[in-house]
Amino acid sequence: MNDRIRDAIKNSKADYTEIRFEDREATTIAYRGRDLETANAIVDAGGIVRCLVRNGGWGIVTFNDRDDLQAKVQQAYECARLAQSEEPIELASIPVVEDRITANLDHDFRRASMADKKALIEGYNGLLLGHDERIVDTSATYLDEFGRVVFANSEGTFVEEDRPQVTVALVARARQDDNVQTAMESRSGQKGLDFVQGLDDLARKTAQRAVDLLAAETVVGGQYPVVVNQRLAGVFVHEAFGHLSESDFVYENPQAQEMMVLGRRFGRDILTVFDDGSIPGLRGTHKYDDEGTPTGRSDLIQDGILVGRLHSRETSAKMGERPTGNARATGYRYPPIVRMTNTAIEKGGTPFEELIGDIELGIYACDAYGGQTMLENFSFSSAYAYMIRDGQIAEMVKDVILAGNLFTTLMNIDAIGDDFVWSESGGRCGKGQGGLPVTFGAPSLRIQDVVIGGR
Repeated sequence: MNDRIRDAIKNSKADYTEIRFEDREATTIAYRGRDLETANAIVDAGGIVRCLVRNGGWGIVTFNDRDDLQAKVQQAYECARLAQSEEPIELASIPVVEDRITANLDHDFRRASMADKKALIEGYNGLLLGHDERIVDTSATYLDEFGRVVFANSEGTFVEEDRPQVTVALVARARQDDNVQTAMESRSGQKGLDFVQGLDDLARKTAQRAVDLLAAETVVGGQYPVVVNQRLAGVFVHEAFGHLSESDFVYENPQAQEMMVLGRRFGRDILTVFDDGSIPGLRGTHKYDDEGTPTGRSDLIQDGILVGRLHSRETSAKMGERPTGNARATGYRYPPIVRMTNTAIEKGGTPFEELIGDIELGIYACDAYGGQTMLENFSFSSAYAYMIRDGQIAEMVKDVILAGNLFTTLMNIDAIGDDFVWSESGGRCGKGQGGLPVTFGAPSLRIQDVVIGGR
């Protein structure tokens, strides 16, 4: 097969040609309440050819049948000839590499039986259901997938990579009269089966939080100093800032170009934000992106100043900036576009006790159910929260919605914790191609003058 790929590329008439093959095997087992809702195993295989005619455009062909690869390359070339571009399309230079990246899993989930995987997630579901009589519904999902990707281009790059993922996701729903509350936790990474075993305490914690939320009062809306935990801080930097750093969005959006000017101050000197696709074991990690560009750390904000953006080879050439290894595709059915990998706020130096210590009345907001962003404006719902009273964590509250302007909020971060963690939850990012694995990391943050929606 490798020789066939090289021959098809060698005979291409395009200015640039690349081929990406993917093979994927996946298992999903899911409980809904006491019922086994899903138990399936999937094998999927296919490929994509992209051809570039610089004075025309891109031609793309996707396929499952790998026979007659040269005909598929020719078809992509013909599509590229028909395309029209206002200016020639250039690609930034990257190293030519030949590499093979294999996954070394301590306990390879492919060697575990379907029955063993079912027993694992059934046990967690049983812990959720049996924790308290007020737990009325649950969702417990086990997912593993092992992908093999082969990428080759006409410049001479040839990369083969294993891409494993294993995930457990738990949801508990508690009810008392007409009061219904939900809690969720997940664990996911490029690890073996051991990574998702022994999570009994996580299941109990999920169920107990749903029960605790039944007694929580809705927060009183207003403006507060807010401390956000690591997971909420990570979701915030990904959703509210990270997408603005994806250069295809910046290049195509004049309003974004006015906002995202390199050298602009976005925060105080204590704030540094980066994206790094090379950190072992995280969900967004790959040694090379889906254009064959090596990944690595890209600083986006450094000491409060906007210093970088995330790029594909095309956006890198258009904007005259270095390629960052952020061209990613959800699968072989899609071309790579600019996407985050593992995005984070760098560790600060303030202990948690000092973050809350001088707050007379504030909020400690934890985790996130989701949110909305519109350019620089955002709104996030925390999963749960506590009041801060006289420098101490006090009663639990619910329905805490954080809203504001990104740039104002970043400037209002006046202390950054020393408790950095990479989230181990199963985060996926959309952006037009469905869910793509990503990771976010952060320490706790203290933000002044945050608008909180509530009663």
